[in-house]
Formats: sequence, structure tokens, C-alpha cells
Amino acid sequence: MTTTTTLLEQPVVRPSTSPSQRLRVTMAAVRVSLNWLGVRKTLTAEQKTQAADTFGAESNFLSAGKKLLDTTHPAFKAVTSVKGRIIALWKSMSLPYPEAGIRLIRQDQIDGFNSKMESLQQELATAVGDLDRHYHELKSVARDRLGSLYNSADYPANLTSLFKVSWDFPSVEPPNYLRELSPELYQQECERMTARFDEAVRLAEQAFIEELHDLVSHLTERLSGQADGRPKTFRDSVVGNLREFFERFGQLNVRSNDELDQLVEQCQGIVRGVKPQSLRDDKGLRQHVVTELSQVENVLDSLLVDKPRRNIMRRPR
Repeated sequence: MTTTTTLLEQPVVRPSTSPSQRLRVTMAAVRVSLNWLGVRKTLTAEQKTQAADTFGAESNFLSAGKKLLDTTHPAFKAVTSVKGRIIALWKSMSLPYPEAGIRLIRQDQIDGFNSKMESLQQELATAVGDLDRHYHELKSVARDRLGSLYNSADYPANLTSLFKVSWDFPSVEPPNYLRELSPELYQQECERMTARFDEAVRLAEQAFIEELHDLVSHLTERLSGQADGRPKTFRDSVVGNLREFFERFGQLNVRSNDELDQLVEQCQGIVRGVKPQSLRDDKGLRQHVVTELSQVENVLDSLLVDKPRRNIMRRPR
């Protein structure tokens, strides 16, 4: 697949630039679009009236729909799984941006992202092909389960073109031609972009804080809680997910919040070299990790208070 990348055209980064300026010069906008078959359909007015009569209700006070296909079928679940991995990849390699459907990706990671997306796109096509081979079976099941609500017109001839993923790298900067046509309007657009990138920095900080809080809270709960008088069990991934966060934070952090940077560094120190099995076997180690992480959790709790309006101090580097 061929994609066109439009990078954010700005001057070379200097040490004194602000976090939002660093975002503009090091990141590119990335958009992922999913076209997906809808599997639910609202009942017709006549069908709603029949359903309402069953309960002695008025149809205009009733909301009713039908499920067209069994989404728990293994072939359908395989398609849904690929969709989940596409979204997870997009979010794991990017930062939020205050425009629906757009996130920010490091420019030096675009090639890697594009390669992974192409691989997932192929996986999706394979999974959809398998689902299409079970389509007749799924329609037969739907016919049996929906009874008189079944309508063959609700079902397309095949599914191969109804599950698609695409992605692009749109420009979010004011167009250069606007500078000549209307310098005043161009300046307004520049100011609007500056405000958006300031907001992107805030959204990135808050996303990191929320994710770290959830990971620390979950790990602390599993290590400190008990079930039937015994320590709770936990998967290795409870620790692994925290380490994956550290790696992603190191790649995407714009270093706009000293307090957040210090908390992440503190967490890394607490779990550095700690193996999941050691936490299961060593009660003293488990208690030490819980005590240290609880202190981090308390600070993170304070950072989450009034989060939409919290004034975060930023500094240039």
C-alpha cells in the first residue's frame, strides 16, 4: 500500500522550545479509519408496535432492535480481534490530539507504524475471507433465531468488502496559500493550532497519569489483597504491563511535567529487577513493593483531582 506522509512543517527544534512546539516539530498527525459492518438494526414501526403490544406499552416509548449475526461465532470474533489490535497499535504508538479521529505519532516511527498496519490489514482481509465462508451458516442461524423478524434484505450478498481499515497522515497546519490570501486569517489559524498543540500536551499528560494510576492501582491491589486468607493470584502481565508503559512513556513523553517524570522514574526504581515469581514467593518483597507503590498511587490520586481544569506547570527544556 502506498501512503502519503505530510509532516508538520516547522523550524528545527531548539533546547528552549516549549513542549507544544516540540510536538509540532517532532510529530505527525495520523488518522485511522475503520469501515465496519453493522450487526444491529432497529425494528420497523410495525414491529415495534407488535413488541409494545406484548407488554401493553406504547410503541413511541419503546426502543427495540434485532441482532443480525452471531458475533460470538469464532470467525466473527477473529475479525473483531484484528480490529482491536489495529486500534491498540494506533493508540500505543501515538498521543491524543484535540480533534476527533486524529492522534500524533513520532515522525521517526511512521515507517514502522505503516509496516505494522499493512500486516494487520492483511490479517483483517484473511479473517474476513474466513468469515465470509461461514456467512451462509450465520444467516441460517439468524433466520432460526429471529423468526418473523428475519429479513433477507438486511443481509448483503457477501462480506468481503464490508470490513476495511485505512490510514493516512493529514496535515494539521494552516495551509501556506492562506498566508498570501489573507495574512490575518493565517495568523488566526496559527494561533488556533498553537492552542490545539497546547491542549495536546495537556491531553498527553493526563493520559499518561491516568494509565500509570490504573496500572499502579491494579498491581497494588493484587499484591496487597487476600482471597480466602491467602495472597491474591496475579498474572505476570500485571508487572509486564507496567514495564511496557515505561517503554512507551520514554518514547512519547514530551517532558512537560517534572512531577510526572519523577513519578515514572520512581515507579521504575521500585519494580526494577523485580520478577513476578519473586513477588509471589517473597512476602517481605511483596510488602515493600506495595508500600512504595502506594505512596506513588497517593500522589497520582491528587493529580487526578479536577483533572479537566487542573493547571499543570510546564517548562521549556
